[in-house]
Amino acid sequence: MQGDRPAVRGLTAGYAELRRLFQNPISIVGLAVAVVALGNIVFLFFIDLTAQHPSPYVGILAYMVAPAFLVAGLALVGFGAWYDRRRHRVAAGAPLRLDFSDPRQRGALAFFLSFMVAFIGLSVVGSYRAYTFTDSVQFCGQLCHGVMAPEYTAYQLSSHARVACTECHVGSGATWYVKSKLSGARQVFATAFNTYPRPIPTPVHNLRPAQDTCEACHWPQKFYGAQLKVFTHYGSDEKSTPRQIQLLIKTGGGDPATGAPGGIHWHMNIGNQIDYIATDEQRQNISYIHVRDTQGKVTEYFLKDSNLSQAQIAKATTHHMDCVDCHNRPSHIYVPPDLSVDRSLLAHKLDVSLPFIKRQAVSALTGKYDTTEAAGQGIAKEILEFYGQRYPELARTKQIEIHAAVDEVQRIYKTTTFPEMKLDWKTHPNNIGHFYFNGCFRCHDGQHVSPEGKLVSKDCNLCHTVLGQDEGATKLASVPSLSFQHPVDIGDLNGVTCSDCHSGGVSP
Repeated sequence: MQGDRPAVRGLTAGYAELRRLFQNPISIVGLAVAVVALGNIVFLFFIDLTAQHPSPYVGILAYMVAPAFLVAGLALVGFGAWYDRRRHRVAAGAPLRLDFSDPRQRGALAFFLSFMVAFIGLSVVGSYRAYTFTDSVQFCGQLCHGVMAPEYTAYQLSSHARVACTECHVGSGATWYVKSKLSGARQVFATAFNTYPRPIPTPVHNLRPAQDTCEACHWPQKFYGAQLKVFTHYGSDEKSTPRQIQLLIKTGGGDPATGAPGGIHWHMNIGNQIDYIATDEQRQNISYIHVRDTQGKVTEYFLKDSNLSQAQIAKATTHHMDCVDCHNRPSHIYVPPDLSVDRSLLAHKLDVSLPFIKRQAVSALTGKYDTTEAAGQGIAKEILEFYGQRYPELARTKQIEIHAAVDEVQRIYKTTTFPEMKLDWKTHPNNIGHFYFNGCFRCHDGQHVSPEGKLVSKDCNLCHTVLGQDEGATKLASVPSLSFQHPVDIGDLNGVTCSDCHSGGVSP
């Protein structure tokens, strides 16, 4: 115990020395800032952990703003202590020096090191939380709500709504993480000074290749056969007459190891390699196509009357065909009013018995409105006035259905059109299909020809086969039903199951 007393006295003296050093106005202010910031960090961290749907502002305050004030406060504490000690030393004429034989300085050093260990530990945890927060959907989609509102709204309604933004826009690895954060810094600057473009332009020119992101989940080597797809459209007549088209989509594949390359996925750049030159920013006008097939044969296709020379081709920016050249709107899809209303009618969110409901809903959605609020008012006015003036009796007996239609059309507008960002369904072409945008017809238009006279075909049956077209009723997947015929006559099939004979081995 006697040997411990000098150490205890040293710690006590060191604590007393530190307390004296921090008894100056600068350190007191810094300490107050640090204590308040620490209290806020603990409180906000608790809110972030316990809230079912925490606000994105909680994250930025807890992991960025409050820690910055904590560090600033602690820096003021240290600066005040250093400045006060220096001022007293200068006044006394004594030089500043470290002397570890002095118990007070040893005690001060021990206290400082203990504090630094605890502070660094907390900083590591906080830094990790800040890192995970900046990679969250909340940070990407909700924090800059004015800028990213269209993209975030469309993302929530897409098939990738449970895939984090960074899974596609950043991917794994430190290199692309650093690139994304540097790009993000420029975007924060543009947001802060209100210099960002309206709408946000596409395509993203520095987007990571799909092989590094999409293919973490999607398997391009997998061969797919044909798939049934049913399209339901409603007419603009009084009865909004439905019409269904059944198509067999020839998805196919591009890997010779799993099946003969063919169908739509022939383009996947596994067995075949495709490059092209576009003459516009959105890559809708393609003037040159370079194809290398599985045997290594190269075919060049030129847009008729383009007059591109080999020298111009060599200087032009060539794009290697990627998944996103066709699947260019995998998450941020702004559905055209015509299709949006068809889907709502099919889901019975709009009452098809209302006369001209398809025509009026589309008309209201395509009106010119300066703000989202004005759009809501304009949509309600147009639909209510139409039924009130043209069908006064129906407007009285079907008030609930008409007001429900108004609510549904207003909902559709908020997911497809954003006047504050100068964005609607026409802003970003969707290259899947060819109904509302050129899509497939950017190349398959019958206008791209090789020097040997070979055309990029426009034959519809290359990609799909029409199985049926029905008008006047909606019968999902309404393909004619046929009875199964066993290749060998074994009598009545109702009394047996397939596995009674078929084991997966030698045929019975």
